[in-house]
Amino acid sequence: MDFRDLKYFAVIAEEGHVGRAAERLYKTQPALTKCIDRLEEQLGAPLFERAGRGIRLTAVGQALLNRARQISLMMDETAREIGDYAHGREGNIRLGCVPTLAEHVLPGVCQQLLAEAQKVTIDLKVSMNDALLAGLKAGELDIVLGPMIQDDDLFHTEEVMHDQMVVMASPHHPIFDRKIRLRHLLDYQWVLPAQSVLSRQWLDNVFDRHHLPRPKVQIASTVLNMILPLIERSNLLGFASKLNLSEGRGHLREVVLKETTMLRRMGLTYRRDMYLSPAAQKLIRIIRETSLPGWDGH
Repeated sequence: MDFRDLKYFAVIAEEGHVGRAAERLYKTQPALTKCIDRLEEQLGAPLFERAGRGIRLTAVGQALLNRARQISLMMDETAREIGDYAHGREGNIRLGCVPTLAEHVLPGVCQQLLAEAQKVTIDLKVSMNDALLAGLKAGELDIVLGPMIQDDDLFHTEEVMHDQMVVMASPHHPIFDRKIRLRHLLDYQWVLPAQSVLSRQWLDNVFDRHHLPRPKVQIASTVLNMILPLIERSNLLGFASKLNLSEGRGHLREVVLKETTMLRRMGLTYRRDMYLSPAAQKLIRIIRETSLPGWDGH
């Protein structure tokens, strides 16, 4: 089975249309049609079926697509590993990090890493945990620093620190003029991340459990360094790490409520089947050995 045929097949499957795949790959439609014919002949089963003006995968096609993605990932990882050894490189790290850790933890970790491995290169992606885990699953990231996930056959994850997520407001917010109850939080508009983010799901569930409406979100943002200034300069409520208070943000104040205080376990996560460069392994060791905020387990 030709590896190029598998790569072309994967693009055709993603596009659901031979013509669009041909444009994306800079190939002719007849060339891609022959590619599919070869694969179907080798497998003895159709890979696509008609769906309106496009095509969709059969059950056999979906199984092949899953395998093709695994093979492509393995080939990319092999090339990286052999390249590192062949050229004596420390390697490259494709690191994903949630905004709170990128601001408060990562600078010190990177400082130590660069002192030990001056030639290492880092591709850093700072985003919410849902986007980071999708990148890790797709093989686009090597390591993710963010909320703990379930340790399974695909991912290895270990706790490296913990923090608290709390409701925050401007110090001059009118909510501080009263004795605060959970229901009072619904009198105000909020700035929160998307519903796919774990902390947002947790907060919504708090109100669900108390048979209350969910917070009224006026602004939804995927960027934490936008959320915090918005809270500081408005009467919006927000939900963010308590680390932001300990780092001297004088224009934020915690809305103290036991019900809305979330203990968040932060982890180091990577795929079990992916190649980790010497630099990536060194980064993992540094994180394990560093005393991180809120963590006394080292």
